[in-house]
Formats: sequence, structure tokens, C-alpha cells
Amino acid sequence: MSDGDTAGRADEVHRELGVRLLAGRDTPAVLLRRTYDAAVEDVWDACTDPERLGRWLLPVTGDLKPGGDYRLEGGAYGEILRCEPPRLLKVSWLFGEDPDVSEVEVRLTARSPDRTVLELEHVAVTPPEIWDVFGPGATGLVWDLTALGLHLHLRDGQDGDPPVDLSVWRESDEARAFMTHSSEAWGAAYEAAGAPAEVAAACVEATTSFYVRPRGDGA
Repeated sequence: MSDGDTAGRADEVHRELGVRLLAGRDTPAVLLRRTYDAAVEDVWDACTDPERLGRWLLPVTGDLKPGGDYRLEGGAYGEILRCEPPRLLKVSWLFGEDPDVSEVEVRLTARSPDRTVLELEHVAVTPPEIWDVFGPGATGLVWDLTALGLHLHLRDGQDGDPPVDLSVWRESDEARAFMTHSSEAWGAAYEAAGAPAEVAAACVEATTSFYVRPRGDGA
């Protein structure tokens, strides 16, 4: 990936857990915050321009305006609930034919002409059999990978092909270290939010085992 200490970049993310009202009930929310060395207009464009999204996230189609819908190829789909350039984007975030209720909100704040703080908050009604086993790491780790992909795009991937094939990179020692660190960090955030230490530790173990699979002989 040629990005220095990529595993250490997990430390560049601030993580929080909270509760938000969604579909008439209190719902767990995971929040990450990260600063990018880019102007707020550039970060906004990277997060909303279909051509650029296809380079670092997934190809997107749909009626891309407030009230319209979107679909990420092989990924989430939903409705664009709010779009206030260049500071706020809120969408429903759904998977499958009978999806659980889920929303994602991205908030951007300019800290200087060439530095932008991104906050991403994902509020999701998560089945107990998922939350009780994995805790916030199940979605939080994926958002950490997404935030890293945006960093790479803003740094050196604005033209041509994506800067790295993440499907290949995720099997590397570098990626495995990053995902392990991310899982542990979400466990720490879970404990800071009030989860018993043993519950948070069990979630870290389950999340890490799911994303960082043992390699076969010769790997």
C-alpha cells in the first residue's frame, strides 16, 4: 500500500458509541471522527460525486438528489434524506430484501483551507444475535476501512484507477494488523460507553476472528 504505518492509522480515528432515536426507539449509534489533509469541498466531492465514489468506495447509481434513491453496487441502498453541501449528507442505509432500519450521516467541518474533519455516524437497529456477539466492531471496523480508503483516494487516487485493490490488500499482514487494531479500538470504545470489560473483550475476540481469518498452510 506504500502508506507508511498503515496499521497505526487506526489511531487516527476517534470512536464513540451513543444512542439515537430511530423508528421510534432508542438505537445504538457508532460514530467515528477523522481529519483529512484536504479542503472541505474536495472531501465533499469525494463523498458525493458518483465517478469519484466508484474509485474508492463502490460504483453508485440512482436519483442522486434529496428525496431520491441510491444503490451501491454489491452494497447498501436507500434514500437520500438530507444533502447540504459541503457539510452534511444523510441517507438511509439498507441491505437485503427485508432490511433492518439503518441511517448514516456524514458531517464535514473545515479546520483550515486544507484540513477537514469528517464525522460519520451510523445508527442501526441491530438484531441482538449480532450485537451481543460482535458489539460495535461489526460495523465500526468496516467504517474504519472505509475511512482509510477515503484517505488513500484523497492522497493519491483522484485520477485513474483506485490507489489499491482493497480485496487483495485485506489479506496482507498490513491489513490484518489494521483490522486487529480497529477491532480492539472499538472494544475500548464499547467499554468506555459502559459495557462490562468481559463483554467488550468477548466482542473484540469475535470481531477479530471474523475479519482476520486464520490463514491456510503456505499463506
